[in-house]
Amino acid sequence: MEISAALVKDLREKTGAGMMDCKRALAETSGDFEKAIDYLRKKGIANAAKKSGRATKEGAVYSYIHGEGKVGVMVEVNCETDFVARTEQFKQFVKDVSMHIAAASPTWVRSDEVPAEVLAKEKEIAIAQMQNSGKPAAMLEKIAEGKLKKFYEENCLLNQAFVKDPSKTIEQLLKETIATLGENMSIRRFARFALGQGLESKEA
Repeated sequence: MEISAALVKDLREKTGAGMMDCKRALAETSGDFEKAIDYLRKKGIANAAKKSGRATKEGAVYSYIHGEGKVGVMVEVNCETDFVARTEQFKQFVKDVSMHIAAASPTWVRSDEVPAEVLAKEKEIAIAQMQNSGKPAAMLEKIAEGKLKKFYEENCLLNQAFVKDPSKTIEQLLKETIATLGENMSIRRFARFALGQGLESKEA
């Protein structure tokens, strides 16, 4: 069914959840507003959105080694209090994120960290690939935007599908954990090291 923009806007204002989360909730509940609110609450998204403005100055730096020393990851995850940082749920989340980074090899944490010149280059390539398709310029622009969305999903940690449960993104996993623990959390930064990475270019 068609979900109106006005209904999505109303749900967003009511719950504080993101636009895409609200649209998904309404689609899943056939446009039923109250059921959509329940859907977001069950997913932990509504509660997480309300906590998103709170400062996160505690947390942990976690290291993970994979494949008998072939891949190493360090990640910093922040929360509001040292109490939450010591909980098993927080530690499990940090471990899951570290394992995901080892497996999925993201480049950035979030899409707004991608340099403008990188995005411009990706968009230029996408449009160049379709130049001879005969499609109008406006359509090429829209297709290029879709390719950028795919680029984010492949390269930005929060946009990636969680390797242990591809039905949700890392951002959704984060929001669910925020709702469970009752505190705002953020993945601040990470570093991923792969044995021999970069040596090929030097040898060439």
